Amino acid sequence: LQTMSGNEDEWLAFKPQEPSPSQCCGSGCKPCIYDVYEKELAQWERAKAKQDKSLLMETKEQSNNSELNPDTFTAFSISSVEQLTEDTYQYKFELPGNSSLRLSLGQHIVLRGVVNGLEFQRAYTPISPGNAEGYFEVLMKCYEAGLMSQYIKTWKKGDTVFWRGPFGGFPYRPNKHGELLMLASGTGLAPMLPILQSITADEEDETFVTLVGCFRTFDRIYLKPLLRDLARYWNVRIFYVLSQETSLEKLPWSYQENTFTGRLNEDLMKTIINSCQRKPFVLVCGSSAFNEDMSKYLKAAGIKDNSCFVF
Repeated sequence: LQTMSGNEDEWLAFKPQEPSPSQCCGSGCKPCIYDVYEKELAQWERAKAKQDKSLLMETKEQSNNSELNPDTFTAFSISSVEQLTEDTYQYKFELPGNSSLRLSLGQHIVLRGVVNGLEFQRAYTPISPGNAEGYFEVLMKCYEAGLMSQYIKTWKKGDTVFWRGPFGGFPYRPNKHGELLMLASGTGLAPMLPILQSITADEEDETFVTLVGCFRTFDRIYLKPLLRDLARYWNVRIFYVLSQETSLEKLPWSYQENTFTGRLNEDLMKTIINSCQRKPFVLVCGSSAFNEDMSKYLKAAGIKDNSCFVF
């Protein structure tokens, strides 16, 4: 009996741990971390029933080849850290050789963080083009009390972090929509950029794009040089809505005519939609409160649910 319980303990050490709610990023990933757990648990139960530990090895091998995988976390090395605003950073991660993540447009990847032994996960959308070779870049906002932020703030160049994916995405096809209206709040800009860059990089794609970026102040607008370059294309317009700026006079003159102060409300939404060349298909990304407000204003402006996609 003694050997039996020793064996039992050994098997328990291999048993996969059920994820805590904090480990689920809540983005509806397929597979979700709970799906991965169910799969590993079933595998463990099969191996235990047959008393064959070699059956446990399948899942462990995948994480060594540095390719992104939806089921297992893969290690990537940080090649640069750039602070964009007081609480927002741009991180660049290395990809082996000239490989690329091969993400579809607007797809997100899931980061695993650990603080004080507690593991948790969050979804982020890379801002680099999906076919970028040898690297990918992610925009991250750090919150005072956020667990993930505490973890991210410790990162330095050369550190290794773990990602899995890709998930989600917006099934964009060139010229499918006459005009895209992108409504982004803060780091909600992230999924818009690869789509916008794919349109400007494709001479055959004549989709009009109106991007509305909502930020607190002028200083908090991310990636100004990139946005300025994109706004030079004939089919791209970019507006800014700054909730905590009271006057446009302090802004550089080149920003004054396409910037609004206050919040993106129902009236401003109608004004922007009326200024579009065609009835737009709308992409929305921000906090859940922002997404809810935008859905309400879009409905009031006559945009149907099937003409809207929320990241």
